[in-house]
Amino acid sequence: MRAHGWDDLFMSVVSFCEQHGIDVPDMSSRYMMGTRRSCQQKDFITVEHYYRIDVFNDVIDCMLRELNDRFPEQTVELLILSSALDPRNSFKSFNIGHLCKLAEKFYPADFSPSDLEGLEIELRYFQNDMHRLPCFKDLTTLSQLCQQLVETTLAENYHLLYRLIQLVLTLPVSTATKERAFSCMRIIKNRLRSTIADELLADCMILHIEREFTNSIDNEEIIEEFNISKPSMVQF
Repeated sequence: MRAHGWDDLFMSVVSFCEQHGIDVPDMSSRYMMGTRRSCQQKDFITVEHYYRIDVFNDVIDCMLRELNDRFPEQTVELLILSSALDPRNSFKSFNIGHLCKLAEKFYPADFSPSDLEGLEIELRYFQNDMHRLPCFKDLTTLSQLCQQLVETTLAENYHLLYRLIQLVLTLPVSTATKERAFSCMRIIKNRLRSTIADELLADCMILHIEREFTNSIDNEEIIEEFNISKPSMVQF
């Protein structure tokens, strides 16, 4: 995007300005700083140079620095290798070499040298089955692939692949989900709830994190189930 994204962005901006009656500056003219007084002009640069180099490229460089700080080289490699299991677009990203390297480099305690040889053989057989069997079509997530392996009892035939999928599925637990848990913990366990028990805290956190699911629960059904579960002295 840094090398080739400017032209597309500029054409989009020009189109937007034309639709809304906004004047487009002459990109080849000199860029004037401040109040346009000559004493305030340090460098002779064009308008295009300012917006492309000092704004557009500077923003991209800032984003790249943030991404590099957020995702070190080892983490990026782990995500790239794990993407070889992505079932979208008929397993377009499937790569046997990447998956073997993933198991060997990041999960050495879970795959012995003999397991790695067996994993490569399983992956070659699976590569044929994933295009041949209808159960593997139209999958969009790795969890769906894992579920299909269990439902079709193919998890036993591809037990090494199934083990690798289970390990990869734990990655979100150690990244985004963990951060969401700590965020909601600060919201729930506040100054007024400082003595909340661990079990109740865990239940409240689940309800908070899985809001999309909990919002679909009918309150009347909860009240009815509570009344049926045990008799109470006061009507709930």
